[in-house]
Amino acid sequence: MWVGSATPGVHQLMMLVMTLSSSLEEGLSQSSLAVCLGAVWIFFLLIIMKVLCILAVLFLLSTKHKSFELSHPKPACRYPPSQWCRSLEIAIECKVQKQCMELGAIKPNQTVPRVALTLYYESLCPDCRRFITKQLFPTWTMLQDIMSLTLVPYGNAKEVLSVNSPFSCQHGEPECRGNMIQACIIHLTGTSLAFQVIYCMESAANVLDAAEPCLQLYAPSVSWVTVDACATGRLGYKLMHGYAVMTRALNPAHTHVPWVTIDGEYTEETEAKATSSLFRLVCDRYKGVKPPVCTGAPVKLSRSGCLAE
Repeated sequence: MWVGSATPGVHQLMMLVMTLSSSLEEGLSQSSLAVCLGAVWIFFLLIIMKVLCILAVLFLLSTKHKSFELSHPKPACRYPPSQWCRSLEIAIECKVQKQCMELGAIKPNQTVPRVALTLYYESLCPDCRRFITKQLFPTWTMLQDIMSLTLVPYGNAKEVLSVNSPFSCQHGEPECRGNMIQACIIHLTGTSLAFQVIYCMESAANVLDAAEPCLQLYAPSVSWVTVDACATGRLGYKLMHGYAVMTRALNPAHTHVPWVTIDGEYTEETEAKATSSLFRLVCDRYKGVKPPVCTGAPVKLSRSGCLAE
């Protein structure tokens, strides 16, 4: 590009025109006139080249800006990927309607009953947290099309006559609060969405401190104020009483948590398989055509539990 005084411009062009006029007035030879006209033509070409260079630079800058926008797209929607196919409205908002429809077309035949798994657990029991994060959630994530899940956050708690709280929990009052929060989240969002929030909580260093941010991450449509009001009010106590009734109705009665039933039944053999390789157990128990992921290798973990007092 031309810089400073070396750049041809209007001033130089006017000087050449004036020189040409003077030459005509003085009656210069045709050869001299041709030289002047050639110089004018060269200056015209230089000006055109300068304009083209400027336009080229602007085009490159514009192309680079568009390329940056394409390589750094804005989020398509306000929902995490795990929820994109939860409903038609969310799929449309996140622009994955076609993909969700294709996913639905290859789901297993729902005329075959799903494997029904029920987990009786406590929010602060270390072994419950390990089972949820290492076995149940990964299995459910991959096999939720062939399994149904029921969560019962009560465990070894007891109903008591107390002014402060009608429940007594194995790991103290914080666990009662954690159980109540998770019961309310299940009630307000449904098991599928609630389990993602609960997994987030149980994966955190502090279960209770993680409750609100996990709710905002996985269930942004539900306010923390609503959950907290449920957990500290009559609705929370009612939900917990319902879970207490379910837990007391177990036959055989539970002796520890996590306590897992498959299709409504508990056996020591089933529990051993569930706590060591739940993924393989669900695949084996499903009576329909096995999904492709069922060909994967099982992951075995040590068996343990929180004993009931």
